[in-house]
Amino acid sequence: MATNLLVRRRMVALFFLFSTCLLLLTGRLGWLQLVCGHRLEAQALEERLRDVVIPAKRGKIYDRQLRELAVSVSAPSVVAFPPEVRLSGKEKEIAAKLAAILQMPEEEVYGRITKNALYYYVRRKVEFAQAEEIAKLRLPGIEIIEENQRYYPNGPLAANVLGFAGIDNQGLEGIEHYYDGELHGQDGALRVEADAVGREIPQAAHTYTPPRDGYSLVLSLDSTIQYLAERELDALMQSPTAPAKAAIIVMDPRNGEILAMASRPSFDPNRYGAYPQSSWRNPNVSDTYEPGSTFKVITAAAALEEGLVREEERFYDPGFIKVGAQNIKCWRFPRGHGSQTFVEGVKNSCNPVFVSLGLRLEEKKPGRFYDYIYAFGFGAKTGIDTGGEAVGQLIPREKLKDIYVGSIAIGQSIAVTPIQLVTAVGAVANGGLLVRPHLLLEVRDQKGGLVRRYDPGPPRQVIAAGTAARLGLLLEQVVKDGTGRNAYLPGYRVAGKTGTAQKPGPGGYQPDKHVASFVGYAPVNDPRVVALVIVDEPKGYPYFGGTVAAPIFRSLVEAVLRYLGVPPAEKVPEPGEPQPVTVPQVLALPVGEAAAVVRAAGLEPQIAGGGVQVREQTPRAGASLPQGSRVLLEAPAAGSTLVPDLTGLSHSQALNRLSALGLVLEAEGSGEVVEQHPVPFTEVARGQVVRAIFKEVPAQPTLAP
Repeated sequence: MATNLLVRRRMVALFFLFSTCLLLLTGRLGWLQLVCGHRLEAQALEERLRDVVIPAKRGKIYDRQLRELAVSVSAPSVVAFPPEVRLSGKEKEIAAKLAAILQMPEEEVYGRITKNALYYYVRRKVEFAQAEEIAKLRLPGIEIIEENQRYYPNGPLAANVLGFAGIDNQGLEGIEHYYDGELHGQDGALRVEADAVGREIPQAAHTYTPPRDGYSLVLSLDSTIQYLAERELDALMQSPTAPAKAAIIVMDPRNGEILAMASRPSFDPNRYGAYPQSSWRNPNVSDTYEPGSTFKVITAAAALEEGLVREEERFYDPGFIKVGAQNIKCWRFPRGHGSQTFVEGVKNSCNPVFVSLGLRLEEKKPGRFYDYIYAFGFGAKTGIDTGGEAVGQLIPREKLKDIYVGSIAIGQSIAVTPIQLVTAVGAVANGGLLVRPHLLLEVRDQKGGLVRRYDPGPPRQVIAAGTAARLGLLLEQVVKDGTGRNAYLPGYRVAGKTGTAQKPGPGGYQPDKHVASFVGYAPVNDPRVVALVIVDEPKGYPYFGGTVAAPIFRSLVEAVLRYLGVPPAEKVPEPGEPQPVTVPQVLALPVGEAAAVVRAAGLEPQIAGGGVQVREQTPRAGASLPQGSRVLLEAPAAGSTLVPDLTGLSHSQALNRLSALGLVLEAEGSGEVVEQHPVPFTEVARGQVVRAIFKEVPAQPTLAP
């Protein structure tokens, strides 16, 4: 009886135990099914789905004539699906066959095809012949897929500007990197449902998200001009001069569009991995150097704008100039240039003349020289639309001593980038207006429709148009009868400046290493191109900018002007021969400003009368006279005055012009004068208010030169 009771108790205990377990299992099953069901179902589906990225096609890059500089082409890649490879049981056989075709170590291939992943690249972007051979073998778990590969049809042409794109379709250098967001597009995806071993499930769920191809870019570069520049550099590198490096920039000074930007050494972006990384960068924006005498253009511009020097003023050069306790030598030391006018000093590139001008600027107002240096864009990035731009090097204002001022005035103790210098000289060519240099003209969509145009922003007036014209005539004399004779171009008026600078190194300047350069623009009367040629460490002697860089400038600019269809003048005087000039319009200008404009045109003003305003001029504006001829400016004393033409002037320029005539400015808006009341040449009483309407007038980029 006791035994039966014990058995019953055990049976009851087991029943309750099983019931409890069953209840717990039922509860757990209910929890998983009812509460977590949707989440687990989604998770299971996610594990069965295989994502395959569909790369977007990278946008094209064109030059300004819509010629292709960079395109995307199809490239086959070899992909393994390891679950299928392992299921076949032929891992080693497959690895051996792939290794032989792809010329890879068999162990490496085996590791990739047996990877713990749904799919894995064996090798990307292989040769078409290799892909075709692999496809014929029909290896289990091995497929050939199509990807996009960047191709540069012109090889090394403009390589340092364009840069290159990597294996994953991402921009790595140059324009490809800077505008990667526009060029790359948006990748698509294909989601395929597969079983536990990675095989596709028939009639399973498929989700396809199409890619959005990248936008295309239209650059300001012209392939022909780029070729001409690179041809000159290749000839230079193969000549006895054979420098360590060289660079050329060609820019349209009217709008800042870069027409060519070349450098050596360079590389082929189709095989960028075969070249040292140092050859990938663009030295025209990333490298700094001491500009030497080419920087004297800035010194002269500042001194002329401040009224600190006249063309006929005389200087004496004994071969050096003493600054404090130190001497700065002329390049013609110990003989020197002796007595000379400012015009002759510019033609001779005389160091003492320009040191004197730099010191005069500082004497007028401490830091005044630096104001102009900053205004011309030095000490800051130009904002050109490519990566790696340097800012240059300037001695801090608080540490500026007279000896440093003198050195900077002749292009030493300052480091600039090539793009900074060509932009600054472009401002002189452009009537004193500094424009932002740029490489992009337009962004276009896949169908060629316009997405946006590049806006360089409004130009900045750094010197008056009259000052720029005067300086242009001085720089023309440098080419006609000065250190830049080798840049003289028959049929065209050319302005320019030579430069020869010793390279700084440990312990000071290196006597055997120089940078020879030439910067200039043409035609002087209607500048279409400004170009800079830099020859870094030319071999042998002579190594001067006038003998090494100027001939390259001449050959290049002549070819560029003819390509652009700029006709040569009917007659351009030979060096030393007087040339005819057009009499400028100076009616109603203050006497001092009118005289400066006449001198800038290469004529000699003769002032008659004691008034403050030119009321008559003889000959009239538009007449043609031999250079150096006299122009009579009549300025009779009168109670009334003529309202001058203010069109295109900034606020300060308009204010100065009216104040000199006893008139009052009433300004509306900002930018430059686009309208005035009373209209120009109206006779009014002194003290009259002249209302001027100012507006910002941005530079408009163009598609073709």
